[in-house]
Amino acid sequence: MSQSKHPEIKTPLPGPKAQAILERDKAVLSTSYVRPYPFVPARGEGVWLEDVDGNRFLDLMAGIAVNTTGYAHPRVLEAVSEQAARFQHLCFSDFSSEPQVSLAERLNKLSGGGFRVYFGNSGTEAVEAAIKVVRYHTHRPYILAFTGAFHGRTLGSLALTSSNSKYRKGFAPLLPGVVHVPYPHPYRPPFGASPDEVGQVILDYVKHLFRTKLPPEEVGAIFFEPIQGEGGYIVPPKGFFNELSELARRYGILMVADEVQAGSGRTGRFLASEYDGLDPDIVLLAKGMGSGYPISAILFKEELSSWPPGAHGTTFGGNPVAAAASMATLDLLEEGLMANAASVGARLMDGFRSLQAEFPRLGDVRGRGLMIGLDFVKDPQTREEDAELRDEVARRAFEKGLLTLPAGPSTLRLSPPLIISEAEADLALELMGEVFKSF
Repeated sequence: MSQSKHPEIKTPLPGPKAQAILERDKAVLSTSYVRPYPFVPARGEGVWLEDVDGNRFLDLMAGIAVNTTGYAHPRVLEAVSEQAARFQHLCFSDFSSEPQVSLAERLNKLSGGGFRVYFGNSGTEAVEAAIKVVRYHTHRPYILAFTGAFHGRTLGSLALTSSNSKYRKGFAPLLPGVVHVPYPHPYRPPFGASPDEVGQVILDYVKHLFRTKLPPEEVGAIFFEPIQGEGGYIVPPKGFFNELSELARRYGILMVADEVQAGSGRTGRFLASEYDGLDPDIVLLAKGMGSGYPISAILFKEELSSWPPGAHGTTFGGNPVAAAASMATLDLLEEGLMANAASVGARLMDGFRSLQAEFPRLGDVRGRGLMIGLDFVKDPQTREEDAELRDEVARRAFEKGLLTLPAGPSTLRLSPPLIISEAEADLALELMGEVFKSF
């Protein structure tokens, strides 16, 4: 696919080939799949995707913050090809090999050191493994999590997930012992708090729970997203998780940072936890760490490595080809992609905040790096969520050749590949500005 500096829409959307595939999809695929709009990809290059009808799109979603290095990055392709030519699988749970050991060493160093590493295939697998580490090491029955959180949809992780009740409907009873508290949302503070005080209000609520119904000595861990993902790309007040960590350590409660969406350089630093100088006991990585190849990692402190051989395992986790893709991705992150995420992300944030003056129903622009949320409202004074407007903005953006994704009750999330240039970011702003003017 030739590079283009502008989207190109050649057919009505969806085009005839896309429509035919979607009809076949509907006839044979699980009804649990969600299709926010009718896009059917054929190939990609850089930050551009072409569908099966030859329409060209600027990708602002990266497959839910997965395609860190964009599409067909030559360094990733070279690493994958070289490893596949050596061997593509030999169950790392049974037999060690160099690619995964090197990757574990590097993740340990990038995350601050002192960790052991377990590899899986996906974010939800990392969460499941973390739950088992917490249970095995602490022998405590309770886990604290946040409303609005997304930690996965397998049965254990689903007990922690609370971003949308539809994920949980029909699957009870879930893992017992999980208690949720509100996430400190500065734009829509719970409990009637002000944005400035919302962090302290949530901390006070946790302390209230500890006094009244949740014995802190029986809480094994607090699972948290340093920036909430599926819940709406929510950035908590600065210092909130520092204070929560201090409270947790007072009672021997482990802090588990779910960096599945926010980590791997997306916010401009390797871990979003770094912005507050956090030192979690467990760190979870997936999505962007493999640039599209399925791999996840749970990093847990050395002192938590108390389970015996065979206590947990996987056939495909730590696949050597995915590990090679991850090493190439880390090279590119350290060579400039993290810095690019920070600078281009700031440019996009400034641009969208300027557009708010012309389109006040864009109620909030928030995020860090290339993890940006656009929150749409019915009224900027009441801040009432407007999911219909959000979805219509996504549809009209699609028709102009921009790919985005919904999140939370009324947020459009922008998580483009970290290779996006300033010129491409400016183009996205121009086209989204045209979308806003069309209302």
